[in-house]
Amino acid sequence: MALWAGASGILRRKATIISLDVAPYFYALSENYGSPGEDHLLAYQEVRMTSAARQVYEALFDGPLNTIDLRKAARLTSKASDAEFNRALDVLQADFKSLPVGVAQAGSWNYAFTYAITAYHYPDLPEKARSIGETQTREKLLTLYFQSIGAAQLRDVERLFGWGREVTQQAIQRLVKSGFLISGVSLQNQTGSWLAFSSILA
Repeated sequence: MALWAGASGILRRKATIISLDVAPYFYALSENYGSPGEDHLLAYQEVRMTSAARQVYEALFDGPLNTIDLRKAARLTSKASDAEFNRALDVLQADFKSLPVGVAQAGSWNYAFTYAITAYHYPDLPEKARSIGETQTREKLLTLYFQSIGAAQLRDVERLFGWGREVTQQAIQRLVKSGFLISGVSLQNQTGSWLAFSSILA
């Protein structure tokens, strides 16, 4: 089974499909610390969430809504609010606060995504994420990444995860020290220094 993270995506704002086994690690890095009904208020107070995002999020408290009904419930139906509404959906999905859970026959095209609050749709997700530390999370995600592609440059990792150079370098160095990654690798017909999954060089 997979958790569809939505059009905004979790990685580089691209459409992303995440295994339910891996989802707790992504959730652990999000700004969801306590109750799904309260976290957003702190984010709003600290100006880390826009009014539009708050309206969209709170509109989902009573259950999933398709895009058309969600705009109405969030009071963002005017043409001028198109960008604001879409941006709110992107931000909420990127922070694991909401996600598309289906498709409804609604609107002029009879096709509209249905959204729900992530923690309500997957109620065990917050609990699973709570026991995962930040260091463990980053190492797990990097491990899966390099097992999948074999080798990458530091800049590729930075762009994909968006953690910042210092944090990314620290996580990579831990994997280099453990022997999982090898740094300073030269690849045929490729320029620059590469990081490689040690098993592919054995």
